[in-house]
Amino acid sequence: MEIIGKNLRFLYSLVMVLLVVVSCKNDKKNVPSKPKETVEKPVVFMTPLGKEFIVPAPSEKLLRQYEEAKTTFESYPDSVEAIIWYGRRTAYLGRYEEAISIYTQGIEKYPEELRFRRHRGHRQISLRNFDAAISDLEKAGQLIQGTDNEIEPDGMPNAKNIPVSTLHGNIWYHLGLAYYLKHDYEKAYEAYLKCRESGSLPDNIVSSTHWLYMIQRRLGNPELADEMLIPISLEMDVIENQSYYELCKLYKGLIPVDSLLQTETGSPSNDAVAYGLANWHFYNGEKEKALEIMTDIVNSPSWSSFGYIAAESDLLYYYGK
Repeated sequence: MEIIGKNLRFLYSLVMVLLVVVSCKNDKKNVPSKPKETVEKPVVFMTPLGKEFIVPAPSEKLLRQYEEAKTTFESYPDSVEAIIWYGRRTAYLGRYEEAISIYTQGIEKYPEELRFRRHRGHRQISLRNFDAAISDLEKAGQLIQGTDNEIEPDGMPNAKNIPVSTLHGNIWYHLGLAYYLKHDYEKAYEAYLKCRESGSLPDNIVSSTHWLYMIQRRLGNPELADEMLIPISLEMDVIENQSYYELCKLYKGLIPVDSLLQTETGSPSNDAVAYGLANWHFYNGEKEKALEIMTDIVNSPSWSSFGYIAAESDLLYYYGK
């Protein structure tokens, strides 16, 4: 009997061990696996010159602002302001196609809300869709007829946190740019005149005058180009568009060209100056020097700056690059 008792105890212990082992295996099966980290596919852009760029990862601040705008949009999907800022914050991440899609949805809901076309037109320029940009901005220009102008809030404020552009001014500015990039200088001139007439802020005056001067020089009208510089002086309180201001002072002979020659490419403001200098050489008969500067610009990483896009457009149009 004692032997039988020992055997029964042994069998009982063995069964309990087996049950524990099976239970542990089942528990492991039931434990949810650690989710794999999702790696977002990088945004890649190919320029008309065949240069490929990967949009860099955004800063924590830009990403946080984007998430906040997205959350607001998801909570209020029919809010015009929520749609606009969701699109703007998306564009600041370099995701221009997504931003365009957001503005398109806004237009489908509110066809008469001109701000969707203003912002979509801007981002069509970023993607080199100049005809689409012109279509949007021409329509926006029609919709602002008879409306009061207004200061446009900044998504990326300047150092003084003072907005310096207006809704009407931005529509005409980007329309003029789109025409300029297509080398339709007469229509670009008309748009930039409207831009300059849209407000008296010094930042608006210098930015529009810069393009007005270059356009008339491209058209072979140096006297009219000089007339464009009448509003430019050394006492202008320019907050944001300092690059355009320096170029306007150069055009008017208020500063020497040597003061701008050390400009390096690779940022929107620097590319603006570099492109202005390239143009200066171009219409003063130094085509090879202009080619050298424009080539430097398109070899920089700032592929979405207006100076970069303008240099790229000129290289294709005038130099067959």
